[in-house]
Amino acid sequence: MGDHHTWAAAPAAAERARSVLAAAWSCAVTAEGGREEFVGAHTVTEGGRVLLDLPEDSFLHTAALCAPRGEPSAVLEFADVAPVPVRSRIRARLWLAGWFAADDGHLVFRPTRVVLRQPSGAVVVGLDEFAAAGPDPLAAAEARLLTHLADCHGDAVERLTRLVGADSLHGAVRVRPLAVDRHGLTLRIERARTHGDVRLPFHAPADDVAQLTERMHVLLAQAGAAGCPRALQRQRTDGDG
Repeated sequence: MGDHHTWAAAPAAAERARSVLAAAWSCAVTAEGGREEFVGAHTVTEGGRVLLDLPEDSFLHTAALCAPRGEPSAVLEFADVAPVPVRSRIRARLWLAGWFAADDGHLVFRPTRVVLRQPSGAVVVGLDEFAAAGPDPLAAAEARLLTHLADCHGDAVERLTRLVGADSLHGAVRVRPLAVDRHGLTLRIERARTHGDVRLPFHAPADDVAQLTERMHVLLAQAGAAGCPRALQRQRTDGDG
């Protein structure tokens, strides 16, 4: 288990939950004692309902027909996976419990309970907050942005470690970009047997990729003013996972 640091200027739980939904390309549905994995896009309505395409042979058709009083219940589970290979790639899990209907090839799901679990712990998200929130504006582009940063700008990532406290870097062998949202960048610091996350908040929220570019330039300028980069014990390029 890695150690965890306070995340400054982090997204609210409802926004984080909607971001997980916006970026996820798969989910698991458990209903009436059965479980089914779905791969592909899904839709979230403004009111927070989730729409999934149902294959003709899905057991959920039968579950909907056989449910008492015609009100089948289900739990949807979404995993937020870091796009850059790191240890413990699951950044968050989102569970939605509620009722569903199988209608014209679609599963229409109405949540009655929303639980978001992050490294800092689990939190129940209010239904009104969940329905009113939107995903982070960078959620759809995050995977591309982080992959580009890790693959093409390793020097910039290393430079940003100048903004990380010496205690957090003690014993570090590799630093990778773990997450980015409009509020800041999170770095995963890997040691020989443990890991920890450090948040680098932006000076102001970034509402699009152009603003994100400016915020990153500010962080790099701050890192440049911080002095020499903190050397890692050994920068590993193998053993991703």
